[in-house]
Amino acid sequence: MLRVERIKVSYDEVPALHEVSFKVEKGQIVSIIGANGAGKSTILKAISSVLHPDEGSITFEDQRVDRTPPYKVVDMGIAHVPEGRRLFARLTVKQNLILGAYTRKSEEHRQSTLKKLFQLFPVLEQRQDQRAGTLSGGEQQMLAIARGLMSKPKLLMLDEPSMGIMPKLITEIFEMIQRVNKEEGLTILLVEQNVQEALELAHYAYILQTGRVVMEGKPADLLQADLIKKAYLGL
Repeated sequence: MLRVERIKVSYDEVPALHEVSFKVEKGQIVSIIGANGAGKSTILKAISSVLHPDEGSITFEDQRVDRTPPYKVVDMGIAHVPEGRRLFARLTVKQNLILGAYTRKSEEHRQSTLKKLFQLFPVLEQRQDQRAGTLSGGEQQMLAIARGLMSKPKLLMLDEPSMGIMPKLITEIFEMIQRVNKEEGLTILLVEQNVQEALELAHYAYILQTGRVVMEGKPADLLQADLIKKAYLGL
């Protein structure tokens, strides 16, 4: 479904990604794991076409997206839930969700998707008339993910969904991600520092260090690797 081939990305001529390659197959959850500054968010921004690679290519369903305007990338079926959530704090929960469906022209489709998401996130239905900025951190993250789902994407990209959230809610959010993948068959690209959770969730994973993929494989194998044990799990 998604293929990233040898992309190089720079900020003001300072390299952030060095010939990064990976792929995401339809129906998979793929995790990209790395510390702060490893280049994880840069990868998602390049796929969304917010940043353009200096070299390499990004292909989604056999179409190049690395030089496509970001709004067209959304039209193609890629939704990006950014780090820090980026909600419209003064708008209500429901208004934030409706804005996530701006590519869907039919009011009927918007309402049916909204109804389905309220079943998936009951707390958002309860708070639908509340301003987004007054929600807890975990509730804001749920809203950010739900807003991404409003566009009915084929690929959902999540950037650090566990950041700044209490452990109990982190578990709930990861369970919800797994549920959407299993029940809806939604393909998910997950960028995370929470290594244990991200590996337990994924079908396949890549380890990123200083802008380079240094390891890849099935999660069960990676959890046994010395690099993962020492650098990320403290074992």
